[in-house]
Amino acid sequence: MKKVLILSILLGIALFFPKQGTAQNRQNQVREQSVKYQRLMALIDAFYVDTVNLERLTEDAIVKVLAELDPHSVYISREEVQEMNEPLEGGFFGIGIQFSILRDTLMVVAVVSGGPSEKVGLLAGDRIIAVDGENIAGKKISNKEVRSYLKGEKGTAVQVKVLRGKEPLDFKIIRDKVPIYSIDASYMLDETTGYIKISRFAATTIEEFETALKKLQAEGMKDLILDLQGNGGGYMGAAIGISDHLLDKGKMVVYTDGLSSGRREEYATAAGLFKEGRVVVLIDGNSASASEIVSGAIQDWDRGLIVGRRSFGKGLVQHQYPLTDGSMVRLTISHYYTPSGRCIQKPYGGGEEAYRAELYNRYQSGELLSADSIEVNDSLKYYTKLEHRTVYGGGGIIPDVFVPMDTTVNYLYYNRLMAKNVVGEYVTNYVDKNRGALQKKYPDFDVFNKNFSVTDKMIEEIVEAGEKAGIFQDKKWFEAQLPALKRQVKALIAWDSWGMDRMFQIMNGDNELLKQGLKVLRDGTYERELGKDKKKAY
Repeated sequence: MKKVLILSILLGIALFFPKQGTAQNRQNQVREQSVKYQRLMALIDAFYVDTVNLERLTEDAIVKVLAELDPHSVYISREEVQEMNEPLEGGFFGIGIQFSILRDTLMVVAVVSGGPSEKVGLLAGDRIIAVDGENIAGKKISNKEVRSYLKGEKGTAVQVKVLRGKEPLDFKIIRDKVPIYSIDASYMLDETTGYIKISRFAATTIEEFETALKKLQAEGMKDLILDLQGNGGGYMGAAIGISDHLLDKGKMVVYTDGLSSGRREEYATAAGLFKEGRVVVLIDGNSASASEIVSGAIQDWDRGLIVGRRSFGKGLVQHQYPLTDGSMVRLTISHYYTPSGRCIQKPYGGGEEAYRAELYNRYQSGELLSADSIEVNDSLKYYTKLEHRTVYGGGGIIPDVFVPMDTTVNYLYYNRLMAKNVVGEYVTNYVDKNRGALQKKYPDFDVFNKNFSVTDKMIEEIVEAGEKAGIFQDKKWFEAQLPALKRQVKALIAWDSWGMDRMFQIMNGDNELLKQGLKVLRDGTYERELGKDKKKAY
C-alpha cells in the first residue's frame, strides 16, 4: 500500500508542479519536489506521535495544490470517478427506468426508450414490489438503495416482480447499457422553425443532434433555434461536431493553446447537415464551456444570432489523468479561443469563492436586467469575421440580443415546492390514480395540450401537501406564481404520458428567451444584424 501511495504522490507532483524553464530543468524540479514530499511522508509514518491516515493526508495535499491553480483543476476520488463519467459517456448498466418512491412503494414513472425494461414490457405506473425475491414494498427505501438493487454489470439478470393494477407480474431483465440522452427536446415551433435543446455535450450528442436535425428537416424546418440555456458544457469534441453541422467547410470552430500542449486548430468540414438556414442560439449565465465554443463560433462567423444573457465564462480546457489507486485529477492544460481570437475565460485570481460568487454579483450589479450594465474590457475588443461586429473576450459570450431576467415575481414558494418534490410526487400520484381516464379523454398530446387544465382543486391539494412538508403558502406572491405552478403540473403530466419533448413544449410557453428568439426571426432583426444578404449565404 505504501509503495502504491508513493507512486501516486510522485505522479501527482509531476502533474501539478508548475511548468517552467527547459524540459530537462522541469523534470529535475519535479524529481526534487517529489523526493521532498516522499521524505515528508516517510518521516510522518516513522516518527509522528499519533497514528495518521497517509492516504487522507495525500488527498488533502493534492486538493490544496490544485486549488492554487484554477477553479476547474480538481481531484476526483475513486468513488466519484464512475458516477461522474456516466452522464458524459452516454449511459450506464442497469434496467432503464425512471422511478419515484411513492408512499414507500417503488413506482415506475417512465421507461427509458431503448433500455432493457422497455424490451421486456415494463410500463409507466408499474409498482416494483420485489427484486430477486426480496420484498421491497412498504419499506423505507432510499433512492441510493434502489440504484444498488437495479444497477449492475452488463449481461447480469435481475428478477423483478411488479404490481400492475391488482395483477402481480414477474419479469426477468438482463442489465444492459441504459442510454442517457443529451438532447432533452426537439420539435417544430411553427411550420418552418425547429427547436433543439441540448442539456450537455456528451459522447452521444453529435449522433443525437444529427437524428434531431433530420427529423425536423423532414417536417419542414428552414430555421433552427438551438437552446443551450443551463448547459454547463462537457466534451469539446461534441461542441466541435455540433458547430461542424452549422458552419461551412474550412471555417475555424475553435483553437486551443497551452504552454506544453501547443496550438491546435479545429475546422468545420463539408459534411454538415444545416449550413444554410437561419440559426438562433439561446444562452444564459449557466451556459458554459462547450456551450460557449458553439456560441462563440456561431457569433464570430456571423452565422446566427445569440439571444439571452451573458454566458458563464469558462475558456479553459481540462484533461483527466488517472492516479494509481483509481482516482484521478482533472487538470487544465490549455485555453480555448473563438475564431476571432477571444478567450472568454472570466478572471479567477480572487480565489474560488469569488469566482463562484461572480454570477450573483451580476445580479447585484443590475446586469441581468439591463445590457448596459454588462462590464466589458475595451482592451479585449474583437470583431466578427464577416460583418465586423464588436465582440469582447475576458468574461463569457455577450449575446447579440439581450433578454432581461424576470424579477417581478418572487418564486420562493414555488421553488420550495419543487425542491421538496411536492409537485413531482403529487403529479406521480395523480397520474397513477387517473391514468385510464386520462388516456381515454386525451388520446394524443395535441388534444391534451389544447383541452387539459389544472384545476383549482388540484392546486389546493398541492398547497395542502406543501403544508404537510413544512412549506406554507406565500399569500403575498401566490397569485403571481400560480401560472408557473399550473404550467409545471401540466408539463409533468405530459412528460409521464408522451415524453420529455412534450414536457418542454408546454414549459417553453413561458420561456422568454425562446419567445425573443422567435421574434428576431420574424421581425427582421436577424437580417438587420447580420446583413440582408446573409439569410442564405454564409
